[in-house]
Amino acid sequence: MAGTMRLDKFLSGAGCGTRSQVKDFLKKGRVTVDGEAVRKPETRVTEGVSSVCLDGRPVRYVSYEYYMLNKPAGVVSATEDRREQTVLDLLPPSPCRDLFPVGRLDKDTTGLLLVCNDGELAHELLSPRKHVEKVYEVITDGSVSEETVRLFEQGLQVDAEWKALPARLEITGENASRVTLQEGKFHQVKRMYASVGLKVMKLKRISMGPLSLDPALAPGESRKLTDEEVALLKNLQERRNTYG
Repeated sequence: MAGTMRLDKFLSGAGCGTRSQVKDFLKKGRVTVDGEAVRKPETRVTEGVSSVCLDGRPVRYVSYEYYMLNKPAGVVSATEDRREQTVLDLLPPSPCRDLFPVGRLDKDTTGLLLVCNDGELAHELLSPRKHVEKVYEVITDGSVSEETVRLFEQGLQVDAEWKALPARLEITGENASRVTLQEGKFHQVKRMYASVGLKVMKLKRISMGPLSLDPALAPGESRKLTDEEVALLKNLQERRNTYG
């Protein structure tokens, strides 16, 4: 069943402007619903049923949008920044104005970043209690030893105040490894490697929960999640709400 909402909320949610701007549009008779001019912001409209136009152009309300971004180095994981380019600057134009990155990758870290406007899902993916796995490819200034693999698996004592949860570490090549984490502390990967005497030179996230980086996406490119990918994230959320 389609949901109903106030007309001013519909218009602002569709990216037409702030609530105050939308009310001004309404006062000036610039908005029509099913062909009739409407001036009352409290007018109820039905998503997917009512035909809403602003200045004669159809307005589409977007409930939720989900984007996969292959974040390049040099871009900050923020919604806005006065000095730096943000991950939102890399996305295509969208009627949805309340998108945000789910978590953050350091400015020099690359790879998978989910951008959406679904706060509940973001909380499920980021909550420390949920233990959602995140996988990173790592290049270091030295070789990872089997002893380091063992320490990561046991739960690494990173510093005097923090012992990391057990993490799966795989040696994938000379100075190359892949690490799977179940938490997301500040600079966690870099701090864990530094505690065993290794400096992270390159860091790329390749998966988060059931979502894996699309190899067809070049750095800086993005695409909307498929229905199947959204379903995987939603199923993860539902399972954790049921059993967690």
